Amino acid sequence: MSTIKIKQVKSAIKRPADQKATIKALGFSRLNQIIEKEGTPQILGMINKVKHLITIVE
Repeated sequence: MSTIKIKQVKSAIKRPADQKATIKALGFSRLNQIIEKEGTPQILGMINKVKHLITIVE
C-alpha cells in the first residue's frame, strides 16, 4: 500500500462526536499537523468521513 500525507486544516470544535473521534483516531492533536498513514481501506474510509476538515498533501 502507498502512504498518504494528510493535513488537518479545520478545527473539530462544534463538530459531531463521531467526527471528533475520527480526527483523534487518525492521530491529529493540533491544527495544521501533517500525518503520514498507509492507504488501507479503513484509513481511506476515515479520511472520507472527515474530508471537509483535512486535505491531502502531495
